[in-house]
Amino acid sequence: MIVQLRHMGIRDERVLQAMARVPRERFVREEDREVAYGDHALAIAEGQTISQPYVVARMTELLDIGPEHHVLEVGTGSGYQAAVLAELARDVVSVERHASLAEHARSLLAELGYDNVRVVAGDASVGFAEAAPYDRILVTAASPGISPELDRQLAPDGLIVAPVGDEEMQHLVVRRADGRETRHGAVKFVPLRGRAGFRP
Repeated sequence: MIVQLRHMGIRDERVLQAMARVPRERFVREEDREVAYGDHALAIAEGQTISQPYVVARMTELLDIGPEHHVLEVGTGSGYQAAVLAELARDVVSVERHASLAEHARSLLAELGYDNVRVVAGDASVGFAEAAPYDRILVTAASPGISPELDRQLAPDGLIVAPVGDEEMQHLVVRRADGRETRHGAVKFVPLRGRAGFRP
């Protein structure tokens, strides 16, 4: 997988090594373990997905995480992206609206030794103000825009990476604390639901 990601343009060796250390097969359904490292999204419980390795790597690379960073993940899902973030950051807070997914991810991450990840069940679309400010915020579901709630939880020199668009197609957006934004290619995620996301 790592060789393939290099060929696809991922240049940050820290990200590549982090992904090499995380056992992706543990985060997919048992029937999908043989194809866990293929470059495609896979279905998990509650109608959600685990993103393809390239997208995980690209978003993590854009997030530019340092070992001193306090990170918020919006949308835990399987917990795979949280594990990758935990390999690079000081600590990670990950919020998941589906309580069953949050509980499963919390248990699996603890089993794998990721004691620097806190998984919270709640409305992920509005972040988790209790542990703000965050140096980095990663949104892992399609968003209609970056919400004011997330902006308020960002540290003065922080940045947010999110897939922004409609429910059919999005672009990866990097927003800095001063409001500057750059776009980095088209993606397709499941929609972010909640007060600051798409309505059901």
